[in-house]
Amino acid sequence: MKILHMISGGDVGGAKTHVHTLLAGLSKTEDVLLVCFMEGPFAAEAAALGIPTKVFPGLVSRVVRQLTALIQREGFDLIHCHGSRANLVGSLLKRKTGLPTVTTVHSDYRLDYLGRPVAALTYGTVNKVALRQMDFWIGVSRSTVDMLHQRGFDPNKTFVISNGVPFDLAPPALNRAQYLERLGLSHSPETTVFGIAARLNPVKDIGTLIRAFARTVEACPAARLIIAGDGEERDQLQELASRLCPPGTVVFAGWVSDTHSFYSAIDVNMLTSLSEGFPYALPEGASRHCAVIASRVGGIPALVEHEVNGLLFSPRDVDTLAAHMIRLARDHGLLRRYADRLYADAKAKYSVEATVAQQKEIYETVLRRTARAAARDRDGILICGAYGKGNSGDDAILQAMVRSFREQDPDLPLYATSRSPGQTAREVGIGSVYAFNPLGVRRRMKRTALYLSGGGSLIQDATSTRSLWYYLNSIRSAKRLGNLVMMFGCGIGPVRRSINRKRAAKIITACVDRVTLRDEASLRELEALGVTGIPTQVTADMAFLVQPAAPERVEQICAAQGIGPQDRLLILAPRPWEGSALHLGDFAAAAVHAARVHGLKPVLLAMEPGKDLGVCSRIAELAGQQGVSCPVLESSRDAEALVGLIRRAEAVLGMRLHSLIFAAAQGTPFAGVSYDPKVAGFVDYMGQGLCCTLEEADAARLCAMIDQLRLRSGADFQQTAQRLRALAAKNTAAAFALLKQEPGERK
Repeated sequence: MKILHMISGGDVGGAKTHVHTLLAGLSKTEDVLLVCFMEGPFAAEAAALGIPTKVFPGLVSRVVRQLTALIQREGFDLIHCHGSRANLVGSLLKRKTGLPTVTTVHSDYRLDYLGRPVAALTYGTVNKVALRQMDFWIGVSRSTVDMLHQRGFDPNKTFVISNGVPFDLAPPALNRAQYLERLGLSHSPETTVFGIAARLNPVKDIGTLIRAFARTVEACPAARLIIAGDGEERDQLQELASRLCPPGTVVFAGWVSDTHSFYSAIDVNMLTSLSEGFPYALPEGASRHCAVIASRVGGIPALVEHEVNGLLFSPRDVDTLAAHMIRLARDHGLLRRYADRLYADAKAKYSVEATVAQQKEIYETVLRRTARAAARDRDGILICGAYGKGNSGDDAILQAMVRSFREQDPDLPLYATSRSPGQTAREVGIGSVYAFNPLGVRRRMKRTALYLSGGGSLIQDATSTRSLWYYLNSIRSAKRLGNLVMMFGCGIGPVRRSINRKRAAKIITACVDRVTLRDEASLRELEALGVTGIPTQVTADMAFLVQPAAPERVEQICAAQGIGPQDRLLILAPRPWEGSALHLGDFAAAAVHAARVHGLKPVLLAMEPGKDLGVCSRIAELAGQQGVSCPVLESSRDAEALVGLIRRAEAVLGMRLHSLIFAAAQGTPFAGVSYDPKVAGFVDYMGQGLCCTLEEADAARLCAMIDQLRLRSGADFQQTAQRLRALAAKNTAAAFALLKQEPGERK
């Protein structure tokens, strides 16, 4: 590959280290050219590292002309930008050359000019516009990419890369004593040296560090602080330090070129930023066996686990920061344990070799997806369902669908309609459009090849006729706008009103190319509607394919709710429904029975917190009045954690259909309370038989079902669960088969 990298050439700190380190590694195997827009240390140091480097100073228009000629002459494959000026030039070169443009986002671009209103208005605005013109975006941490997704950048075109640093290091040029003495800092064996290397600007919030250090040195007089870096806040920070801290305890070292000696001289690497992508200072300090205290922002928690390999605090929390600093200054044994753990974790995740390999893989993906887009008029899938509403069952289906499609075709563009598109994009990692933005949905339909209606019971009017008509009209619009249409892993019914039954049959028959259904009851309802002539297959709910979280993560969730590792759990998953209020005392009685008779700890699970939390809390209150504590868990949008929790349980008693599906998939014995035919239909499909209607759900019936569950083993469910997981996978296979059909085979 031949890659043109561009950067202003005045960059310092993490961006400078990232580009130098990355290109030094890439240039060993790839044809790389670094272009800077000014002479200076950045370009000189790059050249000294053996990176092919050229400087193109001058006006943007002139630079664009020169680089256009260079690209046409030398035949580059893609353009990679770093920073606002490079993004502007890259957006103009994209139009002139047609090359794919990639940019690395090193921080929150809205905060890059914090405290500099004129620069924010000019350079910041230009960068916001230029960023949107890029073809692909790379974030230096998961949190940076999440931020891009929240702001509408297409997740199908974003990537994450780690900031890599070398870990096999020669001894520093200056040892600890020499370095501290050069700075004029007194020291002794009891001295704890805190250090930070950062730009001295508002985003780094060095003022909070100085205030916390003032308290630290008062409690621990041997403590010292080195502030390495420069910037617009230097004078005021020096004045603050001189006013709050004893003379000789704080030193401003200016820009540090010998970072090896700096990190080798300090004990604790400090990061107090208000915003970060993934700071290079973190793995750099770790590679020199520094402990770390850092603000809980950006990608920092991806490496620093509080109380495991370091300490975290909330931004601007001087009290907590000071307490952490005093703690490490007083306990050097704890400091060293944190430092050693951090070194091992960082070496495994953030080596230079890993970063270079990630970047090459990203380039290959960019070129592959660019070629694919050029060869196809339409591509990708738009998934329509009840997503982004806070229902963990529906969101779990979407996550399972996405994982299944990605396994088959990692370059397939995926989009979904959602009530919370930014949240869906961030959490699921696919493009998202607001479900009730008809123009946005239509624009997406004009570009995708396949429209999927599914992931739940969409074709029903039990909740409302309006919901049914929305999904039917969406199916018709997708077909009219040129999509193949598939009803995917659906539940059908109940459709009660005559007009709705006729409308559903007409639109489905005319517009749907293929149907997969999650159970036999749905097939019977589809046939009863009068739908004919469509290839139809009974599969299983995609929720069967959701993987459980690791036991360690599940135990952390449990511990936060006072659930111990030895507690044996019964999960109850109620929901509000007509008549359900009459049975809250019955559910509470069942929880008390499970605790007293079977030694189980009842846990109430609000799978859709906005709706379920009230009934869960009331049941817990009623059980508490009888002396039985029932934690109430709000189901997060983390489907894997939810499934892991259900896997950990010994039994599930649920109204929520997906609590039963997750239990079945994990081999956890379950019983259903049917407020809707789909619940009874699923229990019947599973062949387990433990189900009652909501009207039948008195205390005696619920307690009896719990007694029966205790007689069953999870092994009884495993064979059926394995069969249904295989059937669920056939949904994806059917979708890809539809995409591969020749035009004459389609409706």
